[in-house]
Amino acid sequence: MLQIIFLLIAGSALTYISKYNLELVSLNFGQYTISDVPLFYVIIGSLLVGLILSYFMQSLTNISTYLKLRGKSKEIKTGLNEVLSLTKRVHQLELENEKLKHTGPEISDPHAL
Repeated sequence: MLQIIFLLIAGSALTYISKYNLELVSLNFGQYTISDVPLFYVIIGSLLVGLILSYFMQSLTNISTYLKLRGKSKEIKTGLNEVLSLTKRVHQLELENEKLKHTGPEISDPHAL
């Protein structure tokens, strides 16, 4: 529903622009010249070209951000695996330390990693 309202407002604005900008102008593209083009076509065309260029620029930024985040998530996963392995090693060392402290019966932890 919001899109329909936005399209109606945009259509009304374009109608207003076309109503008051009917003068004929010439467009020069280097050696090429296009004559007798209504001014509102130039205005709308430049608006569309600007929107399309900004869309592509934003898409490139989004792709770059996605690739950076994907690399960071791999680093986080690697870090988590390293933390897990170090936690296991610390637990094993704690068990060995307890064994060395007590010369009595051997200690075993059924919940050991």
